[in-house]
Amino acid sequence: MKTELSVACLGGTFFSPALQDLGFRVLPLPLSRPEILDWAEVCHRAGEAPDLLLYLDRSLPPPLVGLERFPCLTAFWCIDSHIHSWYPAWAQGFDLCFASLKDHLPRFGLRLPPERAHWLPPFADLGHRPPATPPDKEWDLLFAGTVNPQTTPGRAAFLDELARRFPGLAVRQGRFSELFPRARLALNVAERNDLNFRVFEALACGACLLTPRVGHGQDELFRHGEHLFVYDPEDMDGLVRLVQDLLADPARCAAVAAAGKAAVEAAHRPVHRARQVARVVAGLDARDVVEKRLEQAKEIRETYLKLVYLHWAEAAQDPAARAAYLAAAAGLAGR
Repeated sequence: MKTELSVACLGGTFFSPALQDLGFRVLPLPLSRPEILDWAEVCHRAGEAPDLLLYLDRSLPPPLVGLERFPCLTAFWCIDSHIHSWYPAWAQGFDLCFASLKDHLPRFGLRLPPERAHWLPPFADLGHRPPATPPDKEWDLLFAGTVNPQTTPGRAAFLDELARRFPGLAVRQGRFSELFPRARLALNVAERNDLNFRVFEALACGACLLTPRVGHGQDELFRHGEHLFVYDPEDMDGLVRLVQDLLADPARCAAVAAAGKAAVEAAHRPVHRARQVARVVAGLDARDVVEKRLEQAKEIRETYLKLVYLHWAEAAQDPAARAAYLAAAAGLAGR
């Protein structure tokens, strides 16, 4: 599918190459810290007025104000709805919403009709691949990622308990593509029962993955015993038995790891998600969608956005951010 649309990618930059490959003219607007942009600032940073503004979730306070009055098509790829309860309301200011957690999709239908609220699962970027020469296996069971009792208390407690029952557990931080291939088994922990990116990234690195059963469409994408193994996080004894059984059957582990990697290559790389976004955008009458939103801008702000901006105005430590959110709540952003 080829298009000549210009798309301003605000937030994450992981989508840009795939969108470029599909023919979009990408205007990258990376965000790594809290910032607040109105339409004029978006155009200034992009160097032009984009045809499509795509906000790729960075788990930050609202980075856009006055978005109900933006004159281009707007879309929000929401990833962290399991963390931020205000996302569904704020998403109503956009023309399109993509949610990575399928079970949360109904929350985004406050204003957006089903054809403009879609499930867009996580994926593995192209940097997640095993090395050309497989390394020696160092660990029986590996969790790769951050463990902090303050920021991830559930994960920390779970891993502490598992380590007491299975001393072969290793916990490491670093590049997944370097760590996962060195483990006989890879463990995923979902802090808030989300279908997280680690599932896709571990499989892409060729890991034999053990991950909790979480919903959100996981069983539609990967099958237990074929692409990965699922466990009940409330049954620690069952998890330990599963680990021991799999370590005793390396041939089965290798076959499942290979199938999991093949599944990612077939359907869960950036290009697959970019194609879905392109199909949805191509199926819209963008001018009509934008015009109707502009006609309803005041109602959208008053009904869905105002309380979000007032909340962040109260939470803001920076006086400029507080003023920007108060202006947005009053419909004065960018004026």
